[in-house]
Amino acid sequence: MNWDDLRLFLAVAREGSISGGARKLGVQHSTVSRRMRALEAKLGVRLIERKKSGYELTPAGERLKLAACKMEHQLLEVDGSLGGWDARLTGELRVSAINSMASGILMPMFARFSRRYPDIELHLLTSNENISLVERDADVAMRLTNTPTDTLICTLLGTVTSTVYGSRDYLAQLRSQGGKPAWPGVTCCGFHQSWTKKKSAGQRQTFFVDDPLLTTAALKQQMGVAYLPCFMGDCEPELERFCPPDPQMNLGLWLLFHPDLKQTARVLAFRDHMLDEMNAHMALFAGKLPVGKKAEASE
Repeated sequence: MNWDDLRLFLAVAREGSISGGARKLGVQHSTVSRRMRALEAKLGVRLIERKKSGYELTPAGERLKLAACKMEHQLLEVDGSLGGWDARLTGELRVSAINSMASGILMPMFARFSRRYPDIELHLLTSNENISLVERDADVAMRLTNTPTDTLICTLLGTVTSTVYGSRDYLAQLRSQGGKPAWPGVTCCGFHQSWTKKKSAGQRQTFFVDDPLLTTAALKQQMGVAYLPCFMGDCEPELERFCPPDPQMNLGLWLLFHPDLKQTARVLAFRDHMLDEMNAHMALFAGKLPVGKKAEASE
């Protein structure tokens, strides 16, 4: 069978629709629909059925999905084992990082890596969601967690400290007038959601943001107080800490990649580069820089 046909079928099966599979593969809806019909005709069976709830796999489709997944895994293993021994610092490197970090504190580090290794094609992807390193959605992922998966190669780059921030004017007014601070709703990650829920004590929220960059902007508009990583909040002249950092809110910044890439030179070069960079900025991530040095810490 043609592997391209099976790859297309897997995309449709995983996304649950023809249009979803087309978006995943970056091709036209009509192309996917036509090739799915051709595959069904070649096999002589129906693979998907359209129902009110959406597309569903037929029993034959479920069996083909299982077989195609096994084939895909074997191909990825071969690809990884062959590519893993590539000692040349060339080729494509796809790195997934959290948007607020990638566009801020990490961007100068990425730029220095790219200048240091000009033959490596660095592709930066931003996402707060889980991505599949097994299916090669990315080669390397950088994530904030205290429980990294044991099925990947995990390198701890450093500890990120967070605390509650507000605008200087808002906090000055709050201290002079008393009362409880307002808390915008945050949906950027499970950590900030749970911390906010606990700290705000069930306060009704009417203003919501889904990214730390939006949180920072909202705080500057005196929309209340919210959790931010210290490397963000401390570098904002308009903001100040509402309370000291709580070590229970510390998170590890981890660099993750699949074991198949453990010998790939460009992946190892990126890991070592980020370790060096993070060591140089450890005080900023830990929220321990003197006030006068915070603004220049991310340069």
